[in-house]
Amino acid sequence: MANIKSAVKRVKIAERNRLYNKSYKSAVKTLMKKYFVTVEKYAAAPTPELMQEVQLRMSEAYSKIDKAVKKGVLHRNNGDRKKSRLARTLKPHETVVAS
Repeated sequence: MANIKSAVKRVKIAERNRLYNKSYKSAVKTLMKKYFVTVEKYAAAPTPELMQEVQLRMSEAYSKIDKAVKKGVLHRNNGDRKKSRLARTLKPHETVVAS
């Protein structure tokens, strides 16, 4: 443990930020998993209602990722990669709607 007062304070702040960042990253992962599950359901049986749910889940995940990037929890490229992964997952199944 640090002896200097400012160093002790920095340790406390670093721990506080670590917990905050951890909770944010966890929320992003949870929303992404919910999205992937919804896309799988949609791929199995495409319906307009399920497509709406997919779009809703994607919107929620995009929003949380963008906020994490804005707050500095995630790097911009990391956020972009996650959003790209979400979009790529849905891409092969979108053609089913047009048919």
